[in-house]
Amino acid sequence: MERKHFLKSLLLGAASTPVLLSACGKETVSPTASTSGTSGTTGTTGSSSGSGSCAVAPTETEGPFPTKTPSSYVRTDITDGKTGYALTISITVNNSNANCAALAGALVDIWHCDAEGNYSEYGGSGMQATNYQSVHFLRGRQVTDASGKVTFRSIFPGWYSGRATHIHVHVYSATGTSLKVTQIAFPEGSGTAVAAVNGYAKGLSGYTANAQDNVFSDGVSLELATVTGSTTAGFQLAWALSVPA
Repeated sequence: MERKHFLKSLLLGAASTPVLLSACGKETVSPTASTSGTSGTTGTTGSSSGSGSCAVAPTETEGPFPTKTPSSYVRTDITDGKTGYALTISITVNNSNANCAALAGALVDIWHCDAEGNYSEYGGSGMQATNYQSVHFLRGRQVTDASGKVTFRSIFPGWYSGRATHIHVHVYSATGTSLKVTQIAFPEGSGTAVAAVNGYAKGLSGYTANAQDNVFSDGVSLELATVTGSTTAGFQLAWALSVPA
């Protein structure tokens, strides 16, 4: 019931306890924080998704924690005081219907969990025990520039039961038509940013890898970002996707 209500709110708008259940199953959906910690490990890069290809990004679920009214959060810095390792998120949107030309003027919404695996705007239920219904951290919207690019300042996401580290993305046309709902995956393994962050205070015991994640288990070739940097200097994420516009 709660998920249905918030999905309806999203469409009209635009359009510390780990989570106990897997929050995001694969389904089709139409239409700077301070650096805390001392590790200086450098994360290695993964392949840059969407570059040099007009393959359309996979459609993934936007629930059950989508932003209620994304049009209210047009901003670059989405931290809202949340602490964690700094993460700069750069997303480039291309038009698969125009030979992968940059898509200017598109609306790009992102949202992700905090260092403890919790989402803002939700909580106080079996899906998320911690109640964050009255706050709006780690959510934001930007409009793509002439190069099809948007940039956000955030923190490195934590993780929760059943999911690998990820960021949700919803791309709309300039007029508000939904073009793509998808998710960003992170490179994993020795030397990566995921290994360097090590799940913050939770560690990585019980972590669900991309290959076992119910969203990413069918492959992440078009969803895997490039992530560089360190826990001391901050991380930089770069990702490109193609959408039919």
